[in-house]
Amino acid sequence: MQRHPLRLRLLAPFSPAGSLLFSESHSCFVARRLVQFHAMPYPLFDRSQLTRKPLHERIHDVSIDCFIGLEEVLEPFEHPALALLARDILTAREKNATVMLMYGAHVIRTGCALHMIEMMKRGQLTHLATNGAGSIHDFEFALIGETCESVAKYVSEGQFGLWNETGEINDVIVEGCKEGLGWGEALGRYIWENRLPHREKSVLAMGYHLGIPCTVHVGIGSDIIHEHPNCDGAALGAASYTDFLIYTQSVTKLEGGVFLNFGSAVTGPEVYLKALAMARNVAKQRGEQIVHFTTAVFDVQPLGDESHEAAPPKSNPRYFFRPWKTILARTVADGGVSYYIQGEHRLTLPHLARQVGLQHEQERQMPVHR
Repeated sequence: MQRHPLRLRLLAPFSPAGSLLFSESHSCFVARRLVQFHAMPYPLFDRSQLTRKPLHERIHDVSIDCFIGLEEVLEPFEHPALALLARDILTAREKNATVMLMYGAHVIRTGCALHMIEMMKRGQLTHLATNGAGSIHDFEFALIGETCESVAKYVSEGQFGLWNETGEINDVIVEGCKEGLGWGEALGRYIWENRLPHREKSVLAMGYHLGIPCTVHVGIGSDIIHEHPNCDGAALGAASYTDFLIYTQSVTKLEGGVFLNFGSAVTGPEVYLKALAMARNVAKQRGEQIVHFTTAVFDVQPLGDESHEAAPPKSNPRYFFRPWKTILARTVADGGVSYYIQGEHRLTLPHLARQVGLQHEQERQMPVHR
């Protein structure tokens, strides 16, 4: 049987003679090697054929008016874990341990940004992380005060995601990549330094302004900006991988800390799992450990009233809800504590933020005994 000629040539970088090639930048390695080969035999989609439209022609589904103000009266929400989590967050900061908030795009879309920013300002969050969509909504809110489109309408028209201004994120990432920046810092810097109209309501921009890492963890092909002709896959991968390493460094300080996962069912638990494995590997070599910390999952999935300390059996469909088995069970099995809080993000996150603020203020007002 005749072997595929391109496949044979691609084996070269993995041979002993080619092993030194891996010292090259990870973002440029594949591109540099492929220029030595013939064109890939499979046809590629020609992105120059695409028709993009101005963002102002899009019908937006969500306005920045949905943002929940810091003084706004909240709808009632109670959960016994909120007070415990608030205490753990404040204790972690007293120890200078990591308090990390991983969030899905819906957290931004439902108006929670101002409370996340307030927790950053107070020093109660040391790292925020999201997926590609989370960064896109953040950018669009900062730029025009609106975001989201009807998937049903625009995918039917062949226009879903193909909006000029949103695609400019690709250029921002390419420029940031050239400077060695991660995705979150590059986009946050662009929003802040270019004084976009709503920059002070942008999580990424405020993270950049306050010097708090906000990282973005993407999957190629999963976000609308990947449709655009100016999308550079190597730059996207390099910028997001830089963010992964920044994220992992934050996880190295998770002993005594807190990890919060809001509405990220796949990216959140999977990125956290790999980063924790790396951090524990290095800690073990130093005679240290990362086992005593708190995790919490906030989602709308009903997981029942039973304990979440152990993953459900594979015969239970809820086994495949990754936040349970990864964040609530497996990674805290050696000495950590975990909580599951079911509810809508527009209720759970602001209530948690205010509980942390309340306890912090109460501590400040307590008399000091000498």
